[in-house]
Amino acid sequence: MKEELTAGPSGVRPSAGEARERLRQQRLRRLKMNIPLLLMFLPVILFYLVFRYAPIGGLVIAFKDYNFYDGLWHSPWVGLQQFQTLFGDPRTLEIIRNTLLLSVLSIVFGFPIPIFLAIMLNEVRNLAFKRSVQTIVYMPHFFSWVIIAMMLMTVFALENGIVNRFVEAWTGEPYAFMYNKGSWIAIFVASGIWKDMGFNAIIFLAALTTIDPSRYEAAQMDGAGKMRQIWHITLPGIRSTIILLLILSMGRVMEVGFDQVFMLQNSNVNEIADVISTYIYRNGLQGAQFSLTTAMGLFESLVAFILIFTANYIARRFNESLW
Repeated sequence: MKEELTAGPSGVRPSAGEARERLRQQRLRRLKMNIPLLLMFLPVILFYLVFRYAPIGGLVIAFKDYNFYDGLWHSPWVGLQQFQTLFGDPRTLEIIRNTLLLSVLSIVFGFPIPIFLAIMLNEVRNLAFKRSVQTIVYMPHFFSWVIIAMMLMTVFALENGIVNRFVEAWTGEPYAFMYNKGSWIAIFVASGIWKDMGFNAIIFLAALTTIDPSRYEAAQMDGAGKMRQIWHITLPGIRSTIILLLILSMGRVMEVGFDQVFMLQNSNVNEIADVISTYIYRNGLQGAQFSLTTAMGLFESLVAFILIFTANYIARRFNESLW
């Protein structure tokens, strides 16, 4: 492009006006070529505008005493009163603690597993076996949490549960897995990992295809075993994908899926199972405290914003930032 702008076919440098016109024509031609792609991207833009950006205006409810009669803009302004009420309730800190605990445990134990699964599948040479395993581990992603919760309650039921049959035969009495805090947390984290690990592994499998196979051949010639190849070639090859997904997962630290918690919780574990999403459902939708729950949602978004920018700042130190 620089050569085209500095000299024409006859070797004469074009004028500034001709250069601008040529650039304009090139941009117009590139735009026409990309029209099909832009049309395909249009629904995505509309989705984010309508369902992501437009609702941001509703956050003003957090600073008002909202009621249906006065509406969004005419409800009385109360400033930070909703936040004072929210954080003046000792139950709020417990809910935030529960959310952080469940979310951090899900990330710590759930994030590495799809990576290991993708690496193991990548090493399988039997194509039929590889596809069968991929289908089996990917299938739970399509199950509703209603189905999974019923499966878990059947497996870990106190009476006639499959697991408790072995526990009772071994210890003489069943164990209330779904009614004790420690075992409930373990089941919650494990079920989330089981449901999504196959779907998340696909992303890493796609990243593994970008690694040059000649690097493995060179490593084999140098006498490197499988573990050394994985450590020195495979993991560095997908490092940017790992860091990208880790940064994005930081934005979900304050977000625990409502479906999973709501379907698995019970009165015995409410002390640990009550999270922000269930608080908003109980007080916002059932209790009609819209301003209070909007304040909680705004706080959740603010913390997620800080965490994702902090993670990106740390990644930038290693030249792997998202932006």
